[in-house]
Amino acid sequence: QVQLVESGGGSVQAGGSLRLSCTASNVPYGSRCFAWFRQAPGNERQIVAAIYSGGGSTVYADSVKGRFTISHDNSKNTIYLQMDSLKPEDTAMYYCATKASPWACFVQTYDYNVWGQGTRVTVSS
Repeated sequence: QVQLVESGGGSVQAGGSLRLSCTASNVPYGSRCFAWFRQAPGNERQIVAAIYSGGGSTVYADSVKGRFTISHDNSKNTIYLQMDSLKPEDTAMYYCATKASPWACFVQTYDYNVWGQGTRVTVSS
């Protein structure tokens, strides 16, 4: 069974940077989708960025485009989310997720079926 463990959250002032890591274990051979989601208090969980591990193609939510970078290190089975120019509205719990289907990594979110425990990001003004 695939397992995901996130790390790297914390508190930072607006304009600062954080890098989140998500280490995957027991990943079956083959390409798949990985994504970072976030959920702020009182809000629904929303996808932030997604990556296809096969070719490395990425897609971002408009709210983070140009500030966040998702990447995948196949040798370490780790997915990263580099977050720069952070804003208070980026404050949320961030979750790493994966699904077996290798398509529609960003637009089709209902079938993400493996989730990490989440890591908290707090951005103060």
